[in-house]
Amino acid sequence: MELKGGSMPQPGEETEYLPKGPAVSLQGLVEQQLQRLFEVQLPGGEFLFELEADCTIPAEYILLGHFIGTPDSAREPKIAVYVRRHQNPDGSWPLFHGGEGEISATVKAYWALKLAGDSVDAPHMIRAREWILERGGAACANVFTRYMLALFGQIPWRGVPAMPVEIVLLPRWFPFDLYKVSYWSRTVVAPLLILFAMRARAENPTGIDVQELFVTPPERHRQYNTNPTGSRIGNVFLGLDKILHVVEPRVPSALRRRAIERCKDFFVERLNGEDGLGAIYPAMANAVMALHTLGYPHDHPLSVTARRAIELMIVEREDESYCQPCLSPIWDTALAAHAILEAGDRNDPHLKRALDWMKSRQILNVAGDWAVSRPGVRPGGWAFQYWNDYYPDVDDTAVVAAAMHRQGDPAYRQAIDRACEWLVGMQSSTGGWGAFDPENEYYYLNSIPFADHGALLDPPTVDVTARCVSCLAQVDANTYAEPIARAVAYLKRHQEPDGSWFGRWGANYVYGTWSALCALNAAGEDMSQPYIRRSVEWLKQRQCKDGGWGEDLATYWDHRRTECKSSTPSQTAWAMLALMAAGEVHSREVAQGARYLEHTGCEGPRWREEYWTGVGFPRVFYLKYHGYAAYFPLWALARYQRLRSANDRRVAWGL
Repeated sequence: MELKGGSMPQPGEETEYLPKGPAVSLQGLVEQQLQRLFEVQLPGGEFLFELEADCTIPAEYILLGHFIGTPDSAREPKIAVYVRRHQNPDGSWPLFHGGEGEISATVKAYWALKLAGDSVDAPHMIRAREWILERGGAACANVFTRYMLALFGQIPWRGVPAMPVEIVLLPRWFPFDLYKVSYWSRTVVAPLLILFAMRARAENPTGIDVQELFVTPPERHRQYNTNPTGSRIGNVFLGLDKILHVVEPRVPSALRRRAIERCKDFFVERLNGEDGLGAIYPAMANAVMALHTLGYPHDHPLSVTARRAIELMIVEREDESYCQPCLSPIWDTALAAHAILEAGDRNDPHLKRALDWMKSRQILNVAGDWAVSRPGVRPGGWAFQYWNDYYPDVDDTAVVAAAMHRQGDPAYRQAIDRACEWLVGMQSSTGGWGAFDPENEYYYLNSIPFADHGALLDPPTVDVTARCVSCLAQVDANTYAEPIARAVAYLKRHQEPDGSWFGRWGANYVYGTWSALCALNAAGEDMSQPYIRRSVEWLKQRQCKDGGWGEDLATYWDHRRTECKSSTPSQTAWAMLALMAAGEVHSREVAQGARYLEHTGCEGPRWREEYWTGVGFPRVFYLKYHGYAAYFPLWALARYQRLRSANDRRVAWGL
């Protein structure tokens, strides 16, 4: 599947790796797809594409209805259609399209289908059950699945890690407190602590159970919790967990009431209206369950608002439905703006409406959780979702500010300056940036039994760091010279031995390498340096025979890091943008990538893209950004078209 580099093909030269068939001219394709992108812009000015995850989220939606005693008999059959459609032939459910089965996803999907009315004797249910039992049964599922099993009385509470609600009372100097974990962990854990403390029990009006998914009866199963890292400290934490299970029920009732009240105050303050707690489904669902457990009736304003936030994430189709993990309007709009800037006119009214809409969403007056580590920094970021004031996102902020700066209207100057001020204030001491918090590097916490998902923390990453460099260098390389220099040093330290860079939030090394090369070019690095040329050669060697680039989500497992099922338009676009940033506009490989995109075909604003290229948490949770196949290929082709005909073939922008 790999193609070595070479010289640029001459006009009219045929190449065996290019797909056959008619193709719209490059210019015509860019113009066509730009107009199609404009057609899906929403009246407010934003762009919003679907954001799809694996079947655990729609399955959990069904489970939530049964927990609070109000199953949705009208919607459940449509969600069941969606869940059945994503089952693998062997009976399992994967974490991403084309992936192998995963036990926790399969347990939840089977359970949801049973609650929705599927017979346990149906062939697809038999296959799923046999697959689960062959792998040790539901007792081998991950922590979050076992918490749900405990909430429904399917396993004893000793089957989950002890998480005393008194955690919220711990001081900042203690080895563990809520601010030492990531924002997504914080918002998920806060209501979960209440559920654990109160030993919450689902209403479960149908009385349906899943005892058939256990190899050993749950009460007799001994070893639920494990050491997630296999380290010595992990063994210490595992021993501490056993002690906590004995001690935790004996906490004085007054202290417990105080802790529950503190925990409730924490998440209620951050409920975030109809955008929901943390604006992410797991936290929002836990908030609904916690409010129910605390005795809030279904018609209480807090309960109504919390449930409404979830309903707004449902995608309804004629014959099926699913629940998104969150909404992505800022991210979609910011990236679409860059594509428009590349393909169209910077004064286009569609672009102006998008930028104005984003300007109105800048978070200027709320010092979110990040301010615990950076109390002297003024707010100035953007969230990923419509609103998420406590949790602005560094990555989104950099992309929005860079788009506004490139557009050039002085009306955005103040917004850009506040954004850059906030970005500089959020830089970690290592020189890198995390997505939501600075200095979130308490790696020992990855060894607690609760952290078996490996996504407890939000440390600096290459891709987010690169985006910040791209933004700051584009806006004012002199003013921000010091943080840029520290960040460039961070990027150099984290280059992989083969020349690539790891991609935390996108798949995978292609995404990370695109991010890094764009940043290094923006920062004024000499792109002929050996370390950069190694990355260029790595990209060229990863090109597929059809001219595109592809990288499987399985590459997050080290022993599978070179896997590729197929080229994808979004990953091809990343590779082209990376190579052009490195001065390879004239290369054969970029020309081949453009030809691949010309021949792939489009449906509406999107290029046809089967495989997923987005990441929530590596090896745990993956995403299909429906917008990636719209704005990234448009962006790459438009840049290629423009630079190919320009006297100066240097990429002048940060992204």
